[in-house]
Amino acid sequence: MYIELKNINKSFGSFKASDNVSFGLEKGKLIGLLGPSGSGKTTILRMLAGLEKQDSGDILINGRNVNTVPASERGIGFVFQNYALFPFMTVSSNIAYGLKVQKKNKKFINERVNELLELVGLPDVGKRYPDQLSGGQRQRIALARALAPQPELLLLDEPFAAIDAKVRKELRTWLRETIDKIGITSIFVTHDQDEAIEVADEIVITNNGRVEQVGSPSEIYLEPATAFVAQFIGQSVMIEDFGRLKGFTGSGKALIRPEFIEINKFEDSGYHQFESAMESAVVQDVSFRGNAFEVRASIGDISVTGRYPLSSPRLKKGDNVKIFIKKLYTVDNDSTSIIVNKALDVSDVYYI
Repeated sequence: MYIELKNINKSFGSFKASDNVSFGLEKGKLIGLLGPSGSGKTTILRMLAGLEKQDSGDILINGRNVNTVPASERGIGFVFQNYALFPFMTVSSNIAYGLKVQKKNKKFINERVNELLELVGLPDVGKRYPDQLSGGQRQRIALARALAPQPELLLLDEPFAAIDAKVRKELRTWLRETIDKIGITSIFVTHDQDEAIEVADEIVITNNGRVEQVGSPSEIYLEPATAFVAQFIGQSVMIEDFGRLKGFTGSGKALIRPEFIEINKFEDSGYHQFESAMESAVVQDVSFRGNAFEVRASIGDISVTGRYPLSSPRLKKGDNVKIFIKKLYTVDNDSTSIIVNKALDVSDVYYI
C-alpha cells in the first residue's frame, strides 16, 4: 500500500474523532472518505497532512512512517473547502506561492504556473484576482496551487461543497479526468454519496470516528457490511418485523431500498406473475424525480418508497396500488444480510 493508516486514535477532550482507524490506498488511486457530519473524515485528512497529531497509531506514506515528520516535509498538497486563496495576490502568484517557498528559479516558476493554468483549463486568468473568478474557477485554481510543488499525495476537503449543483457535477467529472491524467494518489472528503460513487476508485465509510467499510463503490452499494452502511448508502427505509410481509419469514428489522420495490396500479396487478406475493397499499405521496416518479405508499402501518415509471398510468395520493417487494436487507445487531422474496425462488417453480 502506498498510504497506510494503522490503528489511528484521536480525541478532542471527551470526543473521540478517530477510533482505531485503519485503511490503505494504492499508488495512483483516488479514495473517497464518506460519512455524515462529525464522523471523523476531516480529522483523518488533517492527520495525514500533519496539521493534527494523532494520539496513537502510525501513518505511512510510501513505506515511510511520517508520525514525526512536519507538515511541510510530507510532500502533500491540500485543497480546502473554502479555497484558501490569498485575496491580495493574483492567480499566478497564488499558484507560484509554494514554488517560491521551495526557492525555485523564476523561469521554472513561470513555466510551472503556465502549465498548471493549462491543466485546469484556465490559461487566461493568471493576472486576475480570486474575487474576479467564479466559485468553480477558484476551486480549480486552488487545485493548481496544491499541485504546483509536485506533491506525492493530494488531499481535498469537501472541495465542491460551496459550489452550486450544476457546476459541482461538471467539476466532479473534471476532477476525475485531471487526477487520471497526472496520476497522483488522492484522498477527498465528502458527505455526498453520489459524489463519492461517481468519482472514487474506493470509498471509506466513516461513522462516529470508526471505519464501517472500505470497498469499491459497487461493493459498498451492493454488499453493505454493516447496518449503518446499508442505511446510509442509497435511499432506504427501516421497517420493524419484516416477517409480516408476503414472501418473507423471520422477525426483526429490515431495510428496503426503492429499487427493491415494484409498484403496480391496482387494476393492472391481476396479470402480474407474482400476484400472490403482492401487498395491497395506499399511495401517500407522489414526487417527480426527473426520470421517474418517487412514490411513498403504506402497507398497513408499514411505509415504503419506490420508483414508478413516467410511462405508466399516473398515480395520485389515495390511489390503491399493489406492491411487490423483491428483496430486503435484514438487520441483526450491526450486521446485514440480503433476503430474496420466496416468490422469486426458482426451486419452488414447477413446470408441467
